[in-house]
Amino acid sequence: MAVVVLPRSLTVLFPGAERRVEADGATVGELIDALDRRWTGVRDRLCQRGDALREFINVYVDGLPADLPTPVAATSTVHILPAVAGG
Repeated sequence: MAVVVLPRSLTVLFPGAERRVEADGATVGELIDALDRRWTGVRDRLCQRGDALREFINVYVDGLPADLPTPVAATSTVHILPAVAGG
């Protein structure tokens, strides 16, 4: 199972959600689906209609930028991060 690191801004919206969880999936999209089965509504927060990440959501698999079709190994660490802006 891959390790998924979620932002605190997401975990506070879903009771019982933890910052670091294990999930099964061969791609980032499948991991997000697995998280959504655990906490209904997670996919809506991370993805727009269709098959794309929301504009201000960044995903990294083993430190490299990723998108929904990006492959994920069972030993991967996946970070889901909201974009940060400011001046």
